Amino acid sequence: MRIGVNVPNFGPGTSPDVLRSWARTVEGLGFDLLMVSDHLVVTDDVAAQYPAPFYEPFTTLSWLAGVTEGITLGTTVVVVPYRHPLALARMAANLHRLSGGRFVLGVGVGWARREYEALGVSYSRRGALTDDALRVVREAWADPGYEVDHLPIWVGGHSPAALRRVTEHGDAWHPLHLSREQLAEGWAALDGPALAPRIALRLTERPLERRRLGEGTLDQVLDDLAWLRDLGADTTVLDPFLGDPDETRHPEVAWQALATVRKEFR
Repeated sequence: MRIGVNVPNFGPGTSPDVLRSWARTVEGLGFDLLMVSDHLVVTDDVAAQYPAPFYEPFTTLSWLAGVTEGITLGTTVVVVPYRHPLALARMAANLHRLSGGRFVLGVGVGWARREYEALGVSYSRRGALTDDALRVVREAWADPGYEVDHLPIWVGGHSPAALRRVTEHGDAWHPLHLSREQLAEGWAALDGPALAPRIALRLTERPLERRRLGEGTLDQVLDDLAWLRDLGADTTVLDPFLGDPDETRHPEVAWQALATVRKEFR
């Protein structure tokens, strides 16, 4: 099972130098994948959780491709309706090509209603727009001019519509921050795609009883990773951001947690 990291590309402590340090630290620790999130307009609902500066994922990952060597790069997740599907297809294909085939396109429908409004895109139709766009992306990639070779699409979400979208358009299911029960239930309903969840990474001194995957003592987190491996996960992405934007000022705290987990789980 490959292990990846969701790197904060937002917040008051984030800068080009910090992003470069994140990338080199994650790759240096031996992780397999580096992923970033997506927002285009930092509206009030976005800023409450992910304040500016917010570095756009395609430009950020293109730059990080040049300061890393072999680590896979990805989005967790691109909000598909925010971009014209042909623009999305071209940017993803170019990034994949320029990085030497190191890109994974993680996609989802998003949640920020005001951001949708700012972009002039229908929030109520976001599911249908995502389905239509993914069809266009696949069709575009079939054109030799896009130079696409084995560029995987990971589909986020765990609603019935999202699970259908995984089956129709995805190479992997990429659910975010689920419990064991939620993930096992969704995985049992799928047949065909790979499993690549994103889970929290929050280490505590004492065991937690009610928790999401990736939260608890080191032993609990290691047990979660072993459980995911045994369940058949191809990749698990660790998310060390705990929700306070001020954390971005002190990335070394997350780096230590990542180093601890990586040392014990190989």
